Amino acid sequence: MLKGVDVVLVALSSPILIGVYEHNKLINTIKSEEKSSDILPKIFDELFKKYKIEKLFYANGPGSFMAIKVAYIFLKSISILKDIPLFAADAFYFNENNPIKAIGKLYFVKISSEIKTQKLETVPEADFRLPNELDYNEFSATTTPLYMIGAV
Repeated sequence: MLKGVDVVLVALSSPILIGVYEHNKLINTIKSEEKSSDILPKIFDELFKKYKIEKLFYANGPGSFMAIKVAYIFLKSISILKDIPLFAADAFYFNENNPIKAIGKLYFVKISSEIKTQKLETVPEADFRLPNELDYNEFSATTTPLYMIGAV
């Protein structure tokens, strides 16, 4: 019998991060520099062979529009086809609430619970990380992507 786990995907920048959680605790981390559209089917094929995935979680933005779109469509399809619940949290949960690059010198920032864009001259280096312990209260069943800025 396969071990029941939850899987978290952070595909907003390179590398893509996938965390496997058992009882809220991180038990396996997968990193990939490959394009998410190429590597996600391969990684999830292996995960389904090794585990019984009970819940899916992902960072729904802000970040790269294309990366968010690919992650959402991929996970939403799995969610529907395999009847696995999908949840989302904004990207700030995965980078200790640091600014996230938008375009040029514009960055996404989160003040209280509101996400805005601000022009910043110097920005701390902020990589995305998988938490060692998953806080389900940070996630929502509203999983649509947070694109945040309109087309330019």
